[in-house]
Amino acid sequence: MLNRRILRIKAFKVLYGSVLSGNVSLSGAESQLDMSCEAVRDLYIYMLGIVSPLTKIARDRIESAKAKFNPTEDERNPNMKFAENSLAVLLDSDVDFQKIFSKKKFSWDQYDLLLKKVMTSVMSKEYYKEYMSSSDRSLKEDCMLFTRIFEEEFVDSEELEQILEDKSLYWNDDLAYALTWCCKTFQSLSKGASWQMLPLYQSELLAGEGVESDKLFVRKLLQAAYTGYERYSSMVSESVSGWEKDRLFSTDVVLIVMGLAEAVTFPTIPVKVTINEYVEISKFYGTPKSRAFVNGLLDRLVQSLVNDGQICKSGKGLL
Repeated sequence: MLNRRILRIKAFKVLYGSVLSGNVSLSGAESQLDMSCEAVRDLYIYMLGIVSPLTKIARDRIESAKAKFNPTEDERNPNMKFAENSLAVLLDSDVDFQKIFSKKKFSWDQYDLLLKKVMTSVMSKEYYKEYMSSSDRSLKEDCMLFTRIFEEEFVDSEELEQILEDKSLYWNDDLAYALTWCCKTFQSLSKGASWQMLPLYQSELLAGEGVESDKLFVRKLLQAAYTGYERYSSMVSESVSGWEKDRLFSTDVVLIVMGLAEAVTFPTIPVKVTINEYVEISKFYGTPKSRAFVNGLLDRLVQSLVNDGQICKSGKGLL
C-alpha cells in the first residue's frame, strides 16, 4: 500500500517532530513511525466504511418522502437504484471487512450532518443524474459512481479533513492517498475480486527474488537520519553564510538531512532519485523558496560526500 514517496514523508515528519521536541528517543521515533504508517491503512478502511452510511441516508430520505401526507408520484414510486446499490451490499456482507471495521471501533454514526451534506451535493451533480437515469444496474456502474463521489466530494473537503484530524493526528495529510486506494479497491471489486486487507507496504505486493523491503527501507532511513542529524545539520549550517542557528529546525534542513542520510545509507538508490524525491517533498512542506534551496544545497553536499568517498553506489549510473 505505502510507496516510498509516502514512506519518506512519514520518516521526515517523525524526524522533524523529534528534532523540534528535543526529547524523543530513537526507539520512540521508530514507534511513531510504525503507528504513522499503520494509520494510513486505517484511514483507507475508515473511508471505505462510508459507502454504507451514505447509502442509508438515501434510503432514509426515500422512506421519509413516502411518509409525507401527500407524496408526489415520484415519491410514491422512487428510483431505488442508488439506495439499493450493490457496492454497499457487498461491503456490508463482507465478513472480513466488517470484522476489521468493528474491531477498530470505527463508526460514521456521529457524523450524520456531514453524510447528509455529502449526499445532497452528490444528488445535485450531473454524474449522479446520469447514473440514476441509466437502466444499467451493475456492480461495475455502482463502483464507478462511488469512485466519482470519492474523487469529487472528499478530496479537499475541509469539513471531512477536520473530522479526520480530530479522530487521529496521524491522519493529517493522508486523505488523498487513502482515497486513491479506495478507488483502486472499487475497480478491483467491479471486476469480481473479493475484498482483501491490503499489505501495508508496496514491496509486499511484489513477488519475486530481489524485491527490497519497504519496511526495512523506511526504518533504516529514519535510523540513519536520526543518528546522523547533528553531523548532517552541521554540514548544512557550515555551507550557508550567515546561517541562523534557530533555522536548523526548519523543514528545509530536515529534508536535506534526510537526503544526505539516504544517499549515504542506500548504495543501490541513484543520487538523482534521492535528490528529486526530497525536492518534490519540499514543495508541500516548505516555503516557496524551499525547492531551489533544497535542490541546490543537497546536490552540493551530496557531491562533497561523493568526493570524500562517503557515498559509494554499487551500480552504473547511480551517481
